[in-house]
Amino acid sequence: MGEYIGLDVSLKETAISVRRDGKRIWRGKCPSDPTLIAEVVRMRTLEPKRVVFETGPLSVWFYHALQAEGLPAICIDARHAKAALDMAPNKTDANDADGLAHLAEVGFYRAVRVKGYDSMLVRTLVAARARLVQITTELSNQIRGLMKTFGLVVPRGKGATFEAEVQRLLAGQEELARIILPVLEAWRSVRSRASVLGRQLLAGTRQNEACQRLMSIPGVGAITAASFTAAIEDPANFSKSRSVGAWLGLTTRRYQSGEVDYDGHISRRGDAHLRGLLYEAATVILTRTHAESDLRRWGLMLRERIGFKRAAVAVARKLAVIMHAMLKSGEPFNRAVSATT
Repeated sequence: MGEYIGLDVSLKETAISVRRDGKRIWRGKCPSDPTLIAEVVRMRTLEPKRVVFETGPLSVWFYHALQAEGLPAICIDARHAKAALDMAPNKTDANDADGLAHLAEVGFYRAVRVKGYDSMLVRTLVAARARLVQITTELSNQIRGLMKTFGLVVPRGKGATFEAEVQRLLAGQEELARIILPVLEAWRSVRSRASVLGRQLLAGTRQNEACQRLMSIPGVGAITAASFTAAIEDPANFSKSRSVGAWLGLTTRRYQSGEVDYDGHISRRGDAHLRGLLYEAATVILTRTHAESDLRRWGLMLRERIGFKRAAVAVARKLAVIMHAMLKSGEPFNRAVSATT
């Protein structure tokens, strides 16, 4: 005996479905607050066995809050759940909750690992800084484009050099300056805030032994190391280091049916931002002589055969494997270890 609960979570309301002995015994809606949902579940059930919901923007909060309420919360892969939920003739929140409760009852789901709050804080810091840097670039490009219309070409340069050149070109251009200077002030403010977050990130990596170990790899800086350790959390989460490359979407997809069997592009599953950081690190390894190592030599041989971009993806995948192995063993990067092992 026991009840199985499905939650279809949205920003304002959450649809709830409760099943017991193969039948739905209750369903309804509740504000999307884990505390209120826990009260409803306790009112409608005697012995909740599983509380299932899909991955989404609120999944980290829901998982930890429901666990704190003493409920057996399980977060499942939304892609896996969608294949089953699409069998319903009508797409509604109530039907989705019913489907999730059914999956919980029969055990046909794929549970995902929900990250802890500490890891999410690091990921949030990296994402916030990256967004501010992107806004800074967009504002500087906007300033260049607006001034170019009036024949004022800002020379190449970043930071204080860029600001000084803009101020110099606007001298004597009072009408245009009234338009450009507020944008320049916004650029200066956003750049300052991005620097503050960058210093917080660097301070955190200096105190983290695992990040310092990963930063011994040429091309791996503070942002890549912090993002990788936050994503992996515990190296024991992966039984094999080779699994990390597939988890980050850096392995090719395969299609096989009858006599047809071919490999496609990489799957691009998982953390897109971390995948991009690893690709950037791989690019540094392939293009900088100071990054000399067996990994670089292996990547250069691949580049001769399959081209630069595909070789960089292969090096990024191998780099993810090496970084996980380093976290697991506690050893620093060894430039002389063959990348083909």
